[in-house]
Amino acid sequence: MKRRAILSVFDKTGVVDFASQLLELGFELLSTGGTHRALTEAGLPCTEVSDITGFPECLDGRVKTLHPAIHGGLLAMRSNPAHMARIAELGIEPIDVVAVNLYPFAATIKKPGVTLEECIENIDIGGPTMLRAAAKNWQDVAVVVDPADYARVVEELKAWGDVTRETKFELCGKVFAHTAHYDALINRYLSGQRFDTTLPESLALPYERVQSMRYGENPHQAAAFYREALALPNTLPEAKQLHGKELSYNNINDANGALDCLKEFGTEQPAAVAVKHANPCGVGVGKSILEAYLNAYNADPVSIFGGIVALNRPVDRATAEELGKIFLEIILAPAFDADALEILTKKPNIRLLELPALAEPNPKGAWDMKRVAGGLLVQELDVEGLSEDELKCVTEREPSAQEKDALLFAWKVVKHTKSNGIVLAKGDATTGVGPGQTNRITALELAISYAGEKAAGSVMASDAFFPFSDCVEAAHKAGITAIIQPGGSIRDKDSIDKCNEYGIAMLFTGIRHFKH
Repeated sequence: MKRRAILSVFDKTGVVDFASQLLELGFELLSTGGTHRALTEAGLPCTEVSDITGFPECLDGRVKTLHPAIHGGLLAMRSNPAHMARIAELGIEPIDVVAVNLYPFAATIKKPGVTLEECIENIDIGGPTMLRAAAKNWQDVAVVVDPADYARVVEELKAWGDVTRETKFELCGKVFAHTAHYDALINRYLSGQRFDTTLPESLALPYERVQSMRYGENPHQAAAFYREALALPNTLPEAKQLHGKELSYNNINDANGALDCLKEFGTEQPAAVAVKHANPCGVGVGKSILEAYLNAYNADPVSIFGGIVALNRPVDRATAEELGKIFLEIILAPAFDADALEILTKKPNIRLLELPALAEPNPKGAWDMKRVAGGLLVQELDVEGLSEDELKCVTEREPSAQEKDALLFAWKVVKHTKSNGIVLAKGDATTGVGPGQTNRITALELAISYAGEKAAGSVMASDAFFPFSDCVEAAHKAGITAIIQPGGSIRDKDSIDKCNEYGIAMLFTGIRHFKH
């Protein structure tokens, strides 16, 4: 019996050559629509599926291959005599090779101005059905969803007369991974079009591997980096690496922390964020990107060594010269001019990442996810800003205009500092950061220790309320002049009274920013 192959592909890369080699191996070719036209125009003999089914393509091509004459040939198990007898009785011939790829749903939904109707029309029905049918019967059918596998299939057919069992099983796995991803993408898109819920009852997450890694947080842990199928242009997976070694797991995690903090400052003024172990260690703004970087550097010139720097302006020669004076793992910026690249690419170990839209804020409703053993925690990303109208001065002394600006600056940074977090700031830069402590007073003491003499005259931001007045006591001893915190403790009055006693101004935000 002559072997048959069905080819029905949207991406026609390599399909004519694949079909030609299948013909040389004695296969009969079946095809549909555009693929049939491409093959016949190339001079290859090819039977239209409608000639096999006895039923024309209809409903604007929505119905082509959904027919027993096709699916019987895909699903009949050659080792099952009853199956083979039944398809013979029905006049159905087996299909041995399937090459199918799907309507470009992912590309469609990313098009500017695309309508819901257009997206729905690009949901493939017949293709996934054929793929799943062929993959279910993988022992008998070689099913190809990736054009990169055409050559491998042909090589094995030439060498062995058939595709090996091992390869068929691997191709089967690729099909179900592909169709699961495709369906998850549709689910994710449609969930985003609904207004009744932001967190659906059933969650399917389409991700694509960007790179494998040498290891994870530690050398004994395997790791890979995946991109959301609908990744936004202002997110790290969309960054272009211009120079340096491959990014590590820790590099990416820390760079994401730097990027999130930088977004708080938008593009209104030059800003620089230095991060170490996912916590900001120095943040500065200025009249130029060089001034902003120097403010961030001088905030903590020790911790920044071996860290990551994110900038919201292109890197010029002067800034590159300063950046090049210390060892940095990554510099992330919207662009690097030619002079900056000439300087920085002389350092072989530094990674340069370009992300033009990096300062654009993440949208409200975007998800933040944390894996736990046996489950997944999902919440909306913390993109809540602070309106100055919502600030409440709870002390007898109100902060000066200069103090208020510094308080709002510190508040943006403490939002991205691990809890318990304290940030001290003065003028256009942080002066001390105390991240991730098990109690708030220790976080403050750490921030004061980092600040040293710069603590005097600084202001302080706390990611959550003070349960005791001890932080106010320590702030006074360090010379801190003003405090911003959420408020909401049953002992708020203790802290307020202490602030009044020492002449410290204190603002309540009414919103907290835990980050665990």
